[in-house]
Amino acid sequence: MPHVLIVDDEPNSAEMLATVVRGEGFTTAIAGSLREARQQLVMMPAQVVLLDLRLPDGSGMDLFEDTELRGHAEIVLITGHASLETSIQALRLGAADYLTKPVSVAQLKRVLSRLGQPGDLRAEISDMRQEFRTTGRFGQLWGRSAPMQRIYDQIARVSPTVVNVLLVGESGTGKEVVAATIHELSRRRTQPFLAVNCGAISPQLIESELFGHEKGSFTGAMRQHRGFFERAHGGTLFLDEITEMPLDLQVKLLRVLETGAFMRVGSDELFETDVRIVAATNRQPLEAVQIGKLREDLYYRLNVFQILLPPLRERLEDIELLAPHFLKAISAAEGRPKSFSPVAIERLKQYHWPGNVRELRNVVQRASIMSDSTVIDQLQLPDEAAPGTSPVVPVPGPSAPAAGGPPMLRVRVGASIAEVERQLIVATLEHCGGVKERTADVLGISLKTLYNRLREYGQSGEAPATETQQG
Repeated sequence: MPHVLIVDDEPNSAEMLATVVRGEGFTTAIAGSLREARQQLVMMPAQVVLLDLRLPDGSGMDLFEDTELRGHAEIVLITGHASLETSIQALRLGAADYLTKPVSVAQLKRVLSRLGQPGDLRAEISDMRQEFRTTGRFGQLWGRSAPMQRIYDQIARVSPTVVNVLLVGESGTGKEVVAATIHELSRRRTQPFLAVNCGAISPQLIESELFGHEKGSFTGAMRQHRGFFERAHGGTLFLDEITEMPLDLQVKLLRVLETGAFMRVGSDELFETDVRIVAATNRQPLEAVQIGKLREDLYYRLNVFQILLPPLRERLEDIELLAPHFLKAISAAEGRPKSFSPVAIERLKQYHWPGNVRELRNVVQRASIMSDSTVIDQLQLPDEAAPGTSPVVPVPGPSAPAAGGPPMLRVRVGASIAEVERQLIVATLEHCGGVKERTADVLGISLKTLYNRLREYGQSGEAPATETQQG
């Protein structure tokens, strides 16, 4: 039977915790100080330690220093108030979770249910590292490059913890895949993983989508609706394009993150939510704060642990794994096995991939459709032809020159990221002849995001209804 050590110098609080823990099927012991805690761990190793931060003979953090005494115990910090500092401490010291006083019985039960058997996650992460060394795959991610190995290390470190994660990277770099991998390696993996694109939902509907609404709360609300926070309870909520969320809704999101409670639209009933947030943006977060797209207080709440995803052009060697992986999945769906010739792989590695991994997948799918052979040695890269021109360009051999590249964009050193982004989007739109669908595809962003950016720049940003749905 799993054993829990409760380290709390308040007898009434400690006994209440022990009663709840025993009710969940654990054996318990109580220590009122660090000294007693160390004695208890020597007498009987614990699978879980509920650890108060403030103790008579020191900080609860001191117990982390003795790794041999702690063993494989999962530590849950208990603090008087939730704070960003608490989250960071919990992460850096390897805590599995943290609770705030007065401890909610329901929250304690949820934490205990997530901890499971000792060592499970560590063993699984170790197995995934071994698989990576053999296949180049880590969870849902593929790549052996140094940048991706750093990403794997960060995922392995943050996944078992409770803290929020902020993913930063260009569109198409695989932020949702990283978020899903974090969820799969977390203690919430048996609960839902839901993803919402904050830039693809109209400002009038996004509050209802996140928090739900009651029947009749607004025109068209024909029935009660459970929002993402309610449906993701106990699991992970991935908020993509967080900088596209309206500022007034960012205030409400911040409140939910601070209190763990929300109300449906049209209701005054308070709902508790236990959701881990993984947010993502293709903007530089501090730039977004400076131009008023992201609230500073929300940024610091989300940015407990940031993961910066590399663009594909900085890990071109990974194309040797990614392209065959995509082609294998496409071939399986179509029932026609295909493969790339070595020269085709080298051709793919010569391209600059502004749309990143998403664009690579699209090119692979097109190549599969256009090829009648089981070995693909011809393909078209997006910059090699304007819309409507010949669909196939031969892959150059050793003696054939590569096709000319696209126009170059000169950037002033010291220009802001926002200004460079504006120049790139406007120049690409011009290069694509004003065709917004192709522009979005080349840039690796959604059509909705492109229209949002164009509205910011004072250009035509009104999307037809059909195009908005596609974005």
